[in-house]
Amino acid sequence: MPPNNPLDQVTIRCTPQPGDIGQIVYLHGVIYAREYGLDWNLEAYVAEGLARFVTNFDPAKDCLWLAEVNSQLVGCIGAVGLPEHQAQLRWFLVHPAWRGRGLGRRLMQAALDFCAARGFRSVFLWTFSELQVAAHLYESYGFRKAEEKTHPIWGRLLTEVRYECDIMRRLHCVLLRGGFDEKG
Repeated sequence: MPPNNPLDQVTIRCTPQPGDIGQIVYLHGVIYAREYGLDWNLEAYVAEGLARFVTNFDPAKDCLWLAEVNSQLVGCIGAVGLPEHQAQLRWFLVHPAWRGRGLGRRLMQAALDFCAARGFRSVFLWTFSELQVAAHLYESYGFRKAEEKTHPIWGRLLTEVRYECDIMRRLHCVLLRGGFDEKG
């Protein structure tokens, strides 16, 4: 009998294995080409960032979460520690077949919990304006739009958006009020 909650099928691990980095690059390339018409330059961008991440990996400040179902990658997110108590979230992706089931929330929560536990004061991420469902998710976790820039990138004219989250403010809201709200 299948599990009642589809997320029960998902395993999330933080120990990358051979082939994982290639799968992340592949999924970004295929999914974003299909859904948004982005070209292969996106794959180069993702691969370059992941190569730097692997080369400079420090478990005290970096982590990569991989969500799998039956050994197939269905989602991921990375946290990259930076100077000045800041972290960047990168490579956040949920396979289309697994969207709307809470997997994105599970990955985001894991990343933010990691950042808080490591003492990061702020977290930021870059996305693009067409990812409106993702933007709603970010805002529900206390991220606020901080910057926008429109330019040709990845074969299209896109508006990139930077979101920032003050981890201490977010923790204060969650602990004292039982959740985050815009008044926080």
